[in-house]
Amino acid sequence: MRLVGDIGGTNARFGIAEPGNQPSNVRKLAIAQYPGLVEAVQDYLSGVPMLDEAVLAVAGPIVGDEVAFSNSAWRFSIEDVRIRLGLRRLVIINDLVAHALSVASLSPDEIGALKSGTRDPRQPVLVIGPGTGLGVAFLLNNAGTLVGVPSEAGHATFAPTDRVQTEILARLQGQHGHVPVERLLSGPGLLVIARTLAEINGQNIDVRDPRDVSARAATGECAICRETMKIFSSILGSTAGNLALTLLTRGGVFITGGLCRGLRPLLDRDKLTHAFIAKGPLRSHLEDIPIDQILRPHAALSGAAKYVKPSGGS
Repeated sequence: MRLVGDIGGTNARFGIAEPGNQPSNVRKLAIAQYPGLVEAVQDYLSGVPMLDEAVLAVAGPIVGDEVAFSNSAWRFSIEDVRIRLGLRRLVIINDLVAHALSVASLSPDEIGALKSGTRDPRQPVLVIGPGTGLGVAFLLNNAGTLVGVPSEAGHATFAPTDRVQTEILARLQGQHGHVPVERLLSGPGLLVIARTLAEINGQNIDVRDPRDVSARAATGECAICRETMKIFSSILGSTAGNLALTLLTRGGVFITGGLCRGLRPLLDRDKLTHAFIAKGPLRSHLEDIPIDQILRPHAALSGAAKYVKPSGGS
């Protein structure tokens, strides 16, 4: 049995699983309620039988022993956490790698189609997950063994594709200088798009939470919020298309995470698809790549349960 975890910028999710099986006893804890990872794990493990192995997926790059989160104040030493929790083995992997590793075990009712196409299981897969930030990973088929490859593509520079997006970028550059794609393609990004769009139109908008934007878009009461969802969908499609070209992901594209699961009825599929394939002469490389959505809750926990030490890895 192993402890599995998915630690993002806002919430940490934990479960117990036998390697390869689905996790049980899943709990979600708010990051802001704990000073660090150890305290959150100790809270989760209270009343749980003692475990000696853990695979934790984290939202951030993993280089050496020190782990710092991209969108959270938490940071830790892997060896220090292992010792303090009394674990024989602690493995830290990227959270989108964990999402990617869950893809092979998804049942048909846990996959929601957004764009039709033909998936080649021998080819790379792109997994993209807007959330507190933007996570990206790739899944490679290495002679029958699925290998997750982490990425920090969410911090790559945002590339606008139309006049409105260009104006949004210009205003954000004036405030921040570098504008990573996750500044727009994320939960907080919904607020950024809505507020900047209102500013461009000379209007005021009182939105304080991403759920304010989605709720007003759903009811149709706010034209700016409806337009925000169209822009978000277009940026999602364009960014996925750029990444799909980067590695020619003919194994398909999967959108993951709770944010887009909640936004699913509001995503503009036409704009998403158009932006995905609008790559000039290379359009033909993208037209047959399917885009699907992972509908399984806690997919990263499933991926952490399936993680297997790579040959020569840690």
